[in-house]
Amino acid sequence: MAQVKIFGARAHLSARRQAISDCIHGVACDVLGLPPDKRFHRFLPLDPEDFFHPADRSDAYTVIEISMFEGREAATKRRFLERLMAALSNEVGIAVQDIEITLFETPKANWGIRGQVADKLTLDYKVET
Repeated sequence: MAQVKIFGARAHLSARRQAISDCIHGVACDVLGLPPDKRFHRFLPLDPEDFFHPADRSDAYTVIEISMFEGREAATKRRFLERLMAALSNEVGIAVQDIEITLFETPKANWGIRGQVADKLTLDYKVET
């Protein structure tokens, strides 16, 4: 399970929304083992007055926050981050200087999903990788 929030300038995200989502989900399926039908992405486009960032970032500056179940090895998370940054650069055209990703891991007991606490769910994919 992963919930993804993508923040960026409204014009930038609007022009690339589907490509960014496809890129994130493809890498998440390949590296994290997420099922293809489990895409939970929310785009949060911001107006310039609501999105301050350093001068060395462009209008394509993109912040991605991913909340997911804990349990993956550090090497898996590093591989995911490296592949995702490379894919966003190569496939979507966002310079690596303009990509920032943060992973937030929480125990399944902290998630409520479909009327159940997630630690009681039977998943059709493996989290411990």
